[in-house]
Amino acid sequence: MLVTLMNLLRACWRPSSNRHARTGSDVTGRQDGLLWYKDAGQHVNGEFSMAVVQANNLLEDQCQIESGPLSFLDSGPYGTFVGVYDGHGGPETACYINDHLFQNLKRFASEQNTMSADVLKKAYEATEDGFFSVVTRQWPVKPQIAAVGSCCLVGVICGGMLYVANVGDSRVVLGRHVKATGEVLAIQLSAEHNVSIESVRKELQSMHPEDRHIVVLKHNVWRVKGLIQVCRSIGDAYLKKQEFNREPLYVKFRLREPFHKPILSSEPSINVRPLQPHDQFLIFASDGLWEHLTNQEAVDIVHSSPRSGCARRLIRAALQVAAKKREMRYSDLKKIDRGVRRHFHDDITVIVVFLDSSLVSKASAHRGPTLSLRGGGASAGLRSNTLAPTSM
Repeated sequence: MLVTLMNLLRACWRPSSNRHARTGSDVTGRQDGLLWYKDAGQHVNGEFSMAVVQANNLLEDQCQIESGPLSFLDSGPYGTFVGVYDGHGGPETACYINDHLFQNLKRFASEQNTMSADVLKKAYEATEDGFFSVVTRQWPVKPQIAAVGSCCLVGVICGGMLYVANVGDSRVVLGRHVKATGEVLAIQLSAEHNVSIESVRKELQSMHPEDRHIVVLKHNVWRVKGLIQVCRSIGDAYLKKQEFNREPLYVKFRLREPFHKPILSSEPSINVRPLQPHDQFLIFASDGLWEHLTNQEAVDIVHSSPRSGCARRLIRAALQVAAKKREMRYSDLKKIDRGVRRHFHDDITVIVVFLDSSLVSKASAHRGPTLSLRGGGASAGLRSNTLAPTSM
């Protein structure tokens, strides 16, 4: 049981590095202090840029890009899968999603021999069920794993279509070229499930009319039961099953009154749309980016900059705003170590996916380069447990 837990945690650790050293290869990305980045790469439908900056003592954000076969069948769907997993309460759920969600998606795509909203929904369900099995096994020795969860944002480009699924408050924004004006317009494609949004609060209240305290304003922040800002997630078993909301779980997570139906949901909001020739790029990012940049600001940065390194530039822009909010210099913010850094900004993950209309239009007939890469350099060819753990 402890071995299982350690393997889960190892998948979240990053290669240890000197604060100012740059390590790694162009294949698996590079490390620069708390920043990991892959400035440029190729996926089936174009190019991509990827970057992750750590703020928490243990990185809670996980991400991946997979390009090539989207099933286990030779004749199955082909395309690009992007995942951004913003963990909370610890890294275990996000790491589990990183290890299992794409494999679950391939399994259901194989069964149906196609990509669809139903395949995505079933992949989310299977991933949630699998993590709950982990919680059940570890509950006797590590009950606090019941209070660990993750947002989960997925994008799949396949057959000229874009499939977006989301639970939580990560976001994907499309940059669309407007021919009449020459500008690139920002279009948000993902629905968010944060109770700071009034419509989300009302939806949750309508689902729990018997509970006047389903959403509570605490320290000027709206939270579900006064505990968590998102109302949909993977994990967070303590707010989905009563059996995990009791001793020996920490008191701060235990509710005063028992609940008889799940308070949080793992059902994703799904958006399916055909890609158009004027759709230029997609920005997938955890909420750490969107706390400091608007959709249009992010799109303008990508549009006005070289493709290579654009994910890293977005993170830099967000950190510059974060530093300015605290009336400090960006150069001084960069000197702050993980853990303490969380007081200034969250972990931030950014994946920018460029869309080559000629490749997108070829749909599944195009068999481009295969790719499997995780933020932090844990690629498919490098087992996560070979990475040197940083000190906890």
